[in-house]
Amino acid sequence: MFQQTRRDAMAVSSPDQHSPADGSDLQWPFGHLDSITDDDIRETAYEIFFMACRSSPGFGGRNGSISHHSGDGGGDGYGSPTKKGAGNGVGMAVTSRVKKALGLKMLRRSLSTNTRRMSTIGGGGGALSGQSSPQGSSPGTGIAFTVPQSPRLRRPMTSAEIMRQQMRVTEQSDNRLRKTIMRTLVGQTGRRAETIILPLELLRHLKPSEFSEASEYHSWQKRQLKLLEAALLLYPSIPLHASNSSAARLKLIIKASDAKPLDTNKNSEHMKALCAAVFSLAWRTHRDESSGNACHWADGYPLNVHIYISLLRAIFDLRDESLVLDEVDELLELIKKTWSTLGINKPIHNLCFAWVLFQQFVVTGQVEGDLLCATSALINEVGNDAKKGDRDPLYLKMLSSALTSIKRWSEKRLLYYRSTFHRGNVGLMEKLLPLSFTAAKILEEAVVGGVAAELAPELETLDSTGNRVDHYIRSSMNDAFSKLQESGKFSATTSERQEVIEALVHIARETEELALEEKVVFSPVLTKWHPFAAGVAAVTLHTCYGALLRQFLAGMSSLTNETIRVLKRAEKLEKVLVHLVTEDTEEWEDGGRTIAREIIPYEVDSIKSNLLQQWIQRAKEIETWNPISKTEPYAQSSVDLMSHAKETVNTFFEIPLDIPENLLHEFADGLEHIIRDYITFVASCGTKQSYVPTLPPLTRCYQEAKFFKLWKKASTCSASAYQDMHLHVGNEPLSPCASTSRGTQRLYIRLNTLHYLLTQINALDKSLSLSPRVIASSQFRCQHLRRIGNSFSYFDLARSAIQSATQYVSQVAAYRLIFLDSTSVFYDTLYWGDVQNARIQPAVRSLKQNLILLGAMVTDQAQSLVAKEVMIAAFEAFLMVLLAGGKSRIFLKADHKMIEEDFLSLKRVFCTCEEGMISEDAVEKEAKTVEGVLALMGQPTEQLLEDFSIAACEASGTGVVNSGQKLPMPPTTGKWNRSDPNTILRVLCHRNDRVANQFLKRTFQLARR
Repeated sequence: MFQQTRRDAMAVSSPDQHSPADGSDLQWPFGHLDSITDDDIRETAYEIFFMACRSSPGFGGRNGSISHHSGDGGGDGYGSPTKKGAGNGVGMAVTSRVKKALGLKMLRRSLSTNTRRMSTIGGGGGALSGQSSPQGSSPGTGIAFTVPQSPRLRRPMTSAEIMRQQMRVTEQSDNRLRKTIMRTLVGQTGRRAETIILPLELLRHLKPSEFSEASEYHSWQKRQLKLLEAALLLYPSIPLHASNSSAARLKLIIKASDAKPLDTNKNSEHMKALCAAVFSLAWRTHRDESSGNACHWADGYPLNVHIYISLLRAIFDLRDESLVLDEVDELLELIKKTWSTLGINKPIHNLCFAWVLFQQFVVTGQVEGDLLCATSALINEVGNDAKKGDRDPLYLKMLSSALTSIKRWSEKRLLYYRSTFHRGNVGLMEKLLPLSFTAAKILEEAVVGGVAAELAPELETLDSTGNRVDHYIRSSMNDAFSKLQESGKFSATTSERQEVIEALVHIARETEELALEEKVVFSPVLTKWHPFAAGVAAVTLHTCYGALLRQFLAGMSSLTNETIRVLKRAEKLEKVLVHLVTEDTEEWEDGGRTIAREIIPYEVDSIKSNLLQQWIQRAKEIETWNPISKTEPYAQSSVDLMSHAKETVNTFFEIPLDIPENLLHEFADGLEHIIRDYITFVASCGTKQSYVPTLPPLTRCYQEAKFFKLWKKASTCSASAYQDMHLHVGNEPLSPCASTSRGTQRLYIRLNTLHYLLTQINALDKSLSLSPRVIASSQFRCQHLRRIGNSFSYFDLARSAIQSATQYVSQVAAYRLIFLDSTSVFYDTLYWGDVQNARIQPAVRSLKQNLILLGAMVTDQAQSLVAKEVMIAAFEAFLMVLLAGGKSRIFLKADHKMIEEDFLSLKRVFCTCEEGMISEDAVEKEAKTVEGVLALMGQPTEQLLEDFSIAACEASGTGVVNSGQKLPMPPTTGKWNRSDPNTILRVLCHRNDRVANQFLKRTFQLARR
């Protein structure tokens, strides 16, 4: 009952596609034999074994008890007994040196148990009854047969009896073998075993009469001939030449035996020819051997290894083939006696023994962990053998094949260890891992890296132990997650939205349980070879579910309750997995950063970014640009935007994980892209040029014009009436204190909003730059970031965009204020008709009130810039009145002083506005252009004409104009200045002077007013 329970608990699972439980995928490494069955090999192995042990007790010696001796192995290695018997038999073994060295448990079978085993088998089938041949024994030969035992006599089994039982040899076959050995060794008991060509001796000495049926004899004869064919023709230890006549004769003889048995009488021609051919082939020698001193008939590869492995398999208990007999020491000592016949040495023995133990573990259901421990111990010995300098190429070929087979079988299980092992048999995995690593190391050092690299062309590139375990973990986790996905019924083709959501939630829950189970069951085992086993498993599962989640989110266009449910479950899973990673890596010096860097947070933040993008689109439609309050003079949408941004940053840092700087930079880029999009929206407020009046065509003043005469008589009342007519313009009433329209005030709110964004971006930048969980990279910073003071900025582009947008909005607001809001007291009325009666005082008073309102509405940090732009716009409007005022502006040279005084008043407005808003130096700098034009207006007409001629010629590149040659018309650039020919021309056009009038008419044929 206990044994069955143990087997159930240790049984290895068998996933359909990965690892068959019967071990059928374990590749045989020692080549295959044609035309020889396993039963043929087993019977031949017993015959060779019996021949080699013929002089040992129990195999025909005078004493049936066991007298242990070292044999060929000298008593070293895994095969020497620990207790010498003196008539007590095998059953008296109480300890085993082999089992102790290999970590195998003693079965502790009693003498009666061994006796019952012998009696039962002997009585049931007669295989081990111990009855002798009817002919008895021949005196004087030194060979004695087993005496039949009385059922009442109890004694332990001899090694010969145990081996016959283990090899499943019948009593008749055993008796025939004993007869042959007795007849062969008559008169030559000291003959070496390897010089006895046993199949030939059996053919010579056994006759058809000794078999119950003729067909049985024929089958037996064909087996012996097939063995000779394999040993001497197919797999000889010394290569054959194609022209070897003995080989040709042997082939003909073997072929002739297929139809009918050969005549094996002593004087038969077939027998003579057979003996001659066999002797000729078997007694060939290697170059380093003396002639006639060595016989090679069963030591060719792979025949010898097949036979030897068949002998080694006899050490397993027939009643439970996963257990090794306690008599293994004695059996191995006897098996060693076949080394000389089979061409086996200690390295080959260790390799074959390791293979047999491993193969037995596989074929017996993979439940006996002791067999894995024993295999590992022997593989270590194999590794020591492989390090020796005199390695035979054939041995290296065997070594490569055997270890590659073990490694591939092991890795096939380890790559899917969650499908192969479980809580009840995880101990097997713990034993299989070092075995696989040792085999891989030997392959790397002794085969791949040694002189036999050409013998292993198919070997994979070997990796370090830690990397292999890392690969096992990731492969197993991916496989386990794929099965979760199948069980959750999630696929890319699933069309039902609700089914997909339920599947994602289910998979997230199962993934969490899978990660926790991994940490408890498998990670303690894997941690011996990988310090972050649980962390690697968690990272792999995080990646798997992340891919699934992104696939789901790719098709989401809006945030619903179901989507929120999936995201919350994913967030919970992520926290569990990240906690496993940090918990598994916190004890190490680098904090497990290599593993932690692999975690890419789920794209929940990306969803929020997409939602922010959608929100911005809605904000563009509903934003009215009204201030939130007096203390918060900026748009509500900007507050909402930055609130979302801060929440996104906080969510990003909620994951308890060190964040690589490149990942943080990518996150900041995405956030910055959204903010820049909003900045572009804020700056979308038209252009300043849309408020600037169109330049009127150039005309010349005509002093005697009727219109001028009539206007001069009524200049006083008409100017006043015109000003009253323009007190209200546009669609909105003017304030009695200021003419700033509601549209301009909204532009001021845009400026405040931009400044608010700048302050919030600085706060975000600081929180990103100073986070202690960011892993800094100097190389990355040099490539991607710019230094601001002593810190690094993640929002340089956003800052630059805000600065440009602020400049742009300020210009639009200034030009709107001057050319639209103040046009009734500035451009439309200033100097209209007459300078003296249309001075600048109304415009100055309005401008002062507008600047006071500007200071009250615009935040302090933006006041200086917008006030400066208002000054620039006012100066430009003043110049347009002087140079492009149309037909209603006519100036005399005598008006120069009044105009100069008016401009001084305009300058004073900006110099005396709120302290620090505009510096006097800035005012003087911008006023230079206007003052230059005013200087032109104070010059005599003759001087203006001379200056114009020179400037026009220089601008056109024609040089000095000769008499009769016309001056070129200078183009209108809009950039007024004292040296610009178009500016001088416009002064002449507005000069009420006969000389100027004649010049313009004669030179450019300008129309008169």
